[in-house]
Amino acid sequence: MPTHVLGISALYHDSAACLVTDGQLVAAAQEERFTRVKHDARFPRQAVAYCLQEAGIQARDLTCVGFYDKPLLTFERLLETHLATAPRGLRLFWKSMGVWLEQKLWIPQLVQRELAYDGPVLFGEHHESHAASAFYPSPFAEAAILTLDGVGEWATTSYGYGRGADIHLLAELRFPHSLGLLYSAFTYFTGFRVNSGEYKLMGLAPYGEPRYVQRILDHLVDLKDDGSFRLDTRYFGYVDGLRMTNDRFAALFDGPPRQPESPLTQREMDLARSCQVVTEEIMLRLARTVHRETGMDALCLAGGVALNCVGNGRILREAPFARVWIQPAAGDAGGAIGVALSLWHRYLGRPRQVDGQRDAMRGALLGPAFDADAITAFLTQQGAVATRLAPGDLPGRVAALLAEEKVVGWFNGRMEFGPRALGARSILGDPRSPRTQSVMNLKIKFRESFRPFAPSVLRERVSDYFELDTDSPYMLLVAPVGRQRQIAMTAAQDGLFGIDKLNVPRSDIPAVTHVDYSARVQTVAREDNPRYWELIKAFGDLTGYAVVVNTSFNVRGEPIVCTPADAYRCFMRTEMDYLVLGDYLLAKSEQPAWTEAGNWREEFNLD
Repeated sequence: MPTHVLGISALYHDSAACLVTDGQLVAAAQEERFTRVKHDARFPRQAVAYCLQEAGIQARDLTCVGFYDKPLLTFERLLETHLATAPRGLRLFWKSMGVWLEQKLWIPQLVQRELAYDGPVLFGEHHESHAASAFYPSPFAEAAILTLDGVGEWATTSYGYGRGADIHLLAELRFPHSLGLLYSAFTYFTGFRVNSGEYKLMGLAPYGEPRYVQRILDHLVDLKDDGSFRLDTRYFGYVDGLRMTNDRFAALFDGPPRQPESPLTQREMDLARSCQVVTEEIMLRLARTVHRETGMDALCLAGGVALNCVGNGRILREAPFARVWIQPAAGDAGGAIGVALSLWHRYLGRPRQVDGQRDAMRGALLGPAFDADAITAFLTQQGAVATRLAPGDLPGRVAALLAEEKVVGWFNGRMEFGPRALGARSILGDPRSPRTQSVMNLKIKFRESFRPFAPSVLRERVSDYFELDTDSPYMLLVAPVGRQRQIAMTAAQDGLFGIDKLNVPRSDIPAVTHVDYSARVQTVAREDNPRYWELIKAFGDLTGYAVVVNTSFNVRGEPIVCTPADAYRCFMRTEMDYLVLGDYLLAKSEQPAWTEAGNWREEFNLD
């Protein structure tokens, strides 16, 4: 009989579920995709239901269920922290106790009740789950492991190594000294939402100057040569209060935090750049230390900070590792994968098999797919106007639309697991157009104009466009645009500051070239996503450019779309020109007037 292991990450942010069957990743999804609540932290009931449905099993068929961290250890940290900061921390203590006493201390009972399941519920430590999510799906037989995030139970950073089916963590940094919380403090201070706006801080950084770096190192971070550090907690509010920073932090950085949605100033851009510089330096020093301590040539990364693709790119280029692999769901959602694989290899004692070249994440395409019958049923129910194309005709037709600077919603195959759209739930555009970035940001994504877009490029052509010659399938590495493609700045342009830099084309693929001549690259291999590869190939054959703009299929504040109904709703609410649903092509101009009522979607239920 097959052995099924369910991994769960829940009750903090980005709840998710993952099913492993006989050591293979069968399904994984975040709860937000089903509930449409961004970063949904609730128990992942619908994500679990989807995973079981994908495998054709019920909860009673599970061998065991794993939870990605140990709540009792986290509860211990909270109690010790609150006692140490009393009476200042009492407000935070009472605010957090309700959910702990009602829910977080009763995980086994919660799992058993939600799933109607009476088998074992087991727990992995938070950073062990991150480490397992990084190493076990990687293509390496042995590798160093580095995990960096806000905080698990006590750990905020850990390193060690994996060999075969074994993982050994050698050292850790502990709360309150956290690179993730440092980055989140600047995210908050610059007016963005914690656990959501860190991408914005990273995207804003190239517009600023690093004028606060020394101030950060002098006052906030005592950084050692080996990458270890201590934060001066007198400047932060997350230990004993309900905010990330306090008045002392504001005095250090020239005034109060920016109010969300207020205009960005040069100060915020300089703060973003300075925080990013310090973060990259810490990441590099830690990576060099891990290499020195483990002596291994390959590195695996996970934890929320491992989503900092600029820092990852520098590790790849400047640290002494020959190969680097990053878990695409590096944040807490990926902990569901980590604990499931840990149970398979360590609790059940099963051996590990590795490919040596390809990872086990299946391109991160682990979510729901909708076949032609389901899409046809939705279109009929919706009354949408669509043309069904032969599969061989679709790539060329869509490539021609992109070449006309049309923006296309692309819904194809299984949904991605993790925060990046990778060619299954994507919005696509022409990278050659200097208008693409502003049109997609303001009229389709409804987000800040400065935020960059990523290129999807054929793996075999990546070095034709970027200073990169390695796999980057999960859009987690930033690399410079090739020098032969860069456009030098004029003296007047070179003197621009801040957001004025935005509309100056910097290469012959301006829509994916950031103001510092960099790009967040996704390489697309035919074996991972054949239809998406064929589309990019068709665009290359037509235009000479084997690269397209790829951004996630959602609008600001909403999760990436999951179902055909989600995709159609997003299409109709924005100024996208065309939508692809499987083999169907829909033109915005041909659709009936949009109303919010009567939308159809498939629900995943445990009943």
